[in-house]
Amino acid sequence: MEFSVRRLAADAGTLFSRAVQFTEEKLGQAEKTELDAHLENLLGRAEATKHWTEKVMRQTEVVLQPNPNVRMEEFLYEKLDRKLPTRANNHELLGECMIDAGHEFGPGTAYGSALIKCGETEKQLGSAEKEFIHSSAINFLTPFRNFIEGDYKTISKERKLLQIKRLDLDAAKTRLKKARVADARSAELNSTPPLGEEYVAHFSYFISFLHVRWLKVWAEEVHQAETELRIAQSEFDRQAEITRLLLEGISSTHAHHLRCLNDFVDAQAAYYAQCYQYMVNLQKQLGSFPATFCSNNNAPTASSSASISVAPPTLASAVTPALTPGQASPSLNELRSSSGPRKARVLYDYDAASSSELSLLADEVITVSSVPGMDSDWLMGERGHQKGKVPITYLELLN
Repeated sequence: MEFSVRRLAADAGTLFSRAVQFTEEKLGQAEKTELDAHLENLLGRAEATKHWTEKVMRQTEVVLQPNPNVRMEEFLYEKLDRKLPTRANNHELLGECMIDAGHEFGPGTAYGSALIKCGETEKQLGSAEKEFIHSSAINFLTPFRNFIEGDYKTISKERKLLQIKRLDLDAAKTRLKKARVADARSAELNSTPPLGEEYVAHFSYFISFLHVRWLKVWAEEVHQAETELRIAQSEFDRQAEITRLLLEGISSTHAHHLRCLNDFVDAQAAYYAQCYQYMVNLQKQLGSFPATFCSNNNAPTASSSASISVAPPTLASAVTPALTPGQASPSLNELRSSSGPRKARVLYDYDAASSSELSLLADEVITVSSVPGMDSDWLMGERGHQKGKVPITYLELLN
């Protein structure tokens, strides 16, 4: 490539004039071309959009992944263009722990069965969380990141170019102003030369003569300065128009981000609704876990043992299938004929088939009563504030 000294000198002179103009503006010694109010408003709007987009994006990443170390690892994998290794989230880890503990205590026990059911639900919550994070990253974070790394970088580049064109314009205005002042000064000195025939020997006139010659050099640049000013003004106006068109596209960016925000809210609502449904199903399976926990683990006191005596289940009762509706025990037949509530122990787990029924866990103790007009195969069961129909063949009446 051919090296041009003249081109290098011209570029150096342009950079120097920009630096001088910028310094004089900062010191208040030079006039500055102000942008129109509309363009200034667009620039402020773009800055605010960039600032808040970055802030919302960072906070969303914190919500989706609270662990800063994991966020840093994901960032490094993204920059290295490598696939992030799959890992279990906290819900899935808790679910695995609960399931292992449930198998250790025995799936046939109330506590072990409850742990397994809770663990399976936690794993479902973990899967729902992963799906929510993936959906939010694609539909919400990616468009925001594309704006910061794409559209706004283009706007910032054109804005810097507009600043350069403005400095060139103001420098051209300054050169034209100095050239016109020099031209006026030259005309003034030429119109009043000193009197006397030996004017060459006159020292003061000699100095004035040199000064005039220098001023004439400036005067000769008036036309060139005017031409440069017209070119600089044209380039500045063109760059201002380009920048304005890009900045007006911020409205479209806001509309696009609004659609992304709606997608994020929809995904979040679906995620929470799914988690709520999982927990409702788990509650139906567990019934009242605190009451079951107390009845399984707290030793009865002397006063309670007098009123409640629960016989330990034998091997035969553990393997005996549920009684048919026609095989109700005599004590349950007595209960049907009476109206007072009684305590009963649940023999087997039972999942409610409708909202009018009550889910049961094996070995828990509930209060049952007979309701006039109810089917003979069912009793009304109560557990705390929960109330519903229970099958009579799943119960053992306590003395």
